Amino acid sequence: MTRIVTCLILLLAFIMPVDSNAQRKSKKKKTEETTEKKDTFSLKKIPHAGLKFRPIGPSVTGGRIIDIDVNPEDHSEYYVAAAHGSLWKTNNSGVTFKPIFDHQSSFSIGAVTLDPSNPKVVWVGTGENNAHSNVIPGDGVYKSEDGGKSWKNKGLKKSQHIGGIVVHPKNPNIVWVAAYGPHRTSGGQRGVFKTTDGGENWEHVLSISDYTGCWQIQMDP
Repeated sequence: MTRIVTCLILLLAFIMPVDSNAQRKSKKKKTEETTEKKDTFSLKKIPHAGLKFRPIGPSVTGGRIIDIDVNPEDHSEYYVAAAHGSLWKTNNSGVTFKPIFDHQSSFSIGAVTLDPSNPKVVWVGTGENNAHSNVIPGDGVYKSEDGGKSWKNKGLKKSQHIGGIVVHPKNPNIVWVAAYGPHRTSGGQRGVFKTTDGGENWEHVLSISDYTGCWQIQMDP
């Protein structure tokens, strides 16, 4: 019995240094890999890199973030549109958010756009702009002239899903809207619509078919 115990002790004595060396090598390899990953995103290798994203909200939107627009005159103020969670506004660069669309008849948002000549004028297109099974339709275009304190529905109620809004940079009365139309039926208001009187009347300026809508729109600089 004494011989067996002695052999085991000697065997462990030879194994332990090997395990210890393996652990040190493994630890050194992990440290090198971690350092390499850090260097990949560090300022030493890439100018302007090393910047980390961090979540700033809104954290209780109940759905997907669809669109964001920033006040060009005050970058601490911006609007965040959520597919299933209304419209949110921050005045302090995202430290806090306030819901500003809760009392309207639609809470699903597809687009938000500020008037470039007057950031207090906010345009919102209702109805999520992602074409998939779990979407909620909206009831047209809304306009606020006081930074989201009050809203007016400006029509296109049969569009159901609006993907984009563009306001003319020099004439705030001219606005284009990209409309999906209904997801599961034909017809409705689809394509591109234009107003020249601030949303009082709309002209259907692009129509492809009763089954084809427009997802996004932009103006060339």
